[in-house]
Amino acid sequence: MSLAGSPAEAGLAGVRSADRKTVTSAFAILRGAQQKGPFARLLPFLGPAFIAAIAYVDPGNFATNIQSGAKYGYQLLWVIFASNLMALLVQALSAKLGIATGKNLAELCRDTLPRPLVYGMWALMELVAMATDLAEFLGAALGFSLLLRIPLLWGAVIAMGVTFSALSLEKHGFRPMEILIGASLAVIAGSYVIETAMGRPDWLALAYHAVTPSFADAESVLLAAGILGATVMPHAVFLHSGLTQGRIVPQEPALIQRLYRFELADCAIAMGIAGLVNAGMLIMSASTFHRNGLCGMGSIEEAHQTLAPLLGPASSWVFAISLVASGLSSTMVGTMSGQLIMQGFLHKKIPVWIRRTVTLAPSFIVVLLGLDPTRSLVISQVVLSFALPFALVPLVWFTSRREFMGALVNRKVTTAAASLTTAVILALNVFLLWQLLWTVWRVGPAGGPCHRSGA
Repeated sequence: MSLAGSPAEAGLAGVRSADRKTVTSAFAILRGAQQKGPFARLLPFLGPAFIAAIAYVDPGNFATNIQSGAKYGYQLLWVIFASNLMALLVQALSAKLGIATGKNLAELCRDTLPRPLVYGMWALMELVAMATDLAEFLGAALGFSLLLRIPLLWGAVIAMGVTFSALSLEKHGFRPMEILIGASLAVIAGSYVIETAMGRPDWLALAYHAVTPSFADAESVLLAAGILGATVMPHAVFLHSGLTQGRIVPQEPALIQRLYRFELADCAIAMGIAGLVNAGMLIMSASTFHRNGLCGMGSIEEAHQTLAPLLGPASSWVFAISLVASGLSSTMVGTMSGQLIMQGFLHKKIPVWIRRTVTLAPSFIVVLLGLDPTRSLVISQVVLSFALPFALVPLVWFTSRREFMGALVNRKVTTAAASLTTAVILALNVFLLWQLLWTVWRVGPAGGPCHRSGA
């Protein structure tokens, strides 16, 4: 079937060659011209959510999940699944915004909000980009350092070189980058399948705590707030709307509705994998550290060093590989987000190597000063907490307005669920901020005896 049925489809000539096959196949499936199997029909639409999902398995998640599993066993596993449902809702709204409006969240803010607020939001999001990159790049550098047994500085140099090379794929279109990020997510997920199998978890306890909300003490509540409050990353909310705004652009309302259903499947699969990865981190920590009484596991380096004596040398290698994949992919996603945010708020774009150099500066300062990478990673999350309202509140507001969304406007129950999710996440980020400040200033690890009801 010809694809010249609409202006957007006629504009296919402007699509990069690497993306042409994906877009052509997507339009044919939307119009019912290709009768394929379920997975083959879904394949052209997979990608945007996988890129956004990397933000949910970045190095910042390693520290929180490892600490939770080591201290409380499987008891906080339910928090991960609850937070994943919240993340799925938020990212689905972001994807829908890009499809319905043809604009990303930053562009809509620029077009509708007062100019001083727009500039303030842009400045704050640039700080978010730096804070995000600090956590993600340090994670990649630390992963290389642990994997290759080299100084952290050399790990940072290698991470920088690999990141610059990978980002050059953007000039070839959206599909190569989606495949690379999807492969990284597969590596991280595969690593934790291996780690979980090595740890031989208690499957009955695991299943019970996956669906049974409970807390052990005040500190477990704070750790749960840390998991939930750090669930949604501001840059992922902005980025996802940009990834869907011009990827596949049908004109007919029926095709737009059908496209959104495919993107919902993309979100469900990608966020489901991210949720299972986070669960795998906690399960590994619970079945390895908690079971052996190592409840004060407070840093990524300690976890890496302790895995080999408990599970064998291969486990520490797998852990380091997953950290490298997480750090490299998430720092690429962070750079893509920064580009989109600047272009959206200011209608300006700078070369990617300049942005990469500027956002890398804080990370290299941390490395050169010899600061604790895990502690620096934790501190960087404070900035993210301040920025969340400026991503979530506009997202819920825009998607609830018919003048912006047309046929894809939220149903009342969706807006209510999104508003409640936003309120919960923002409230928990207040707790998270308090927890992080306490973590920065307190002396010593989490400490205290293991709480044995969790595993």
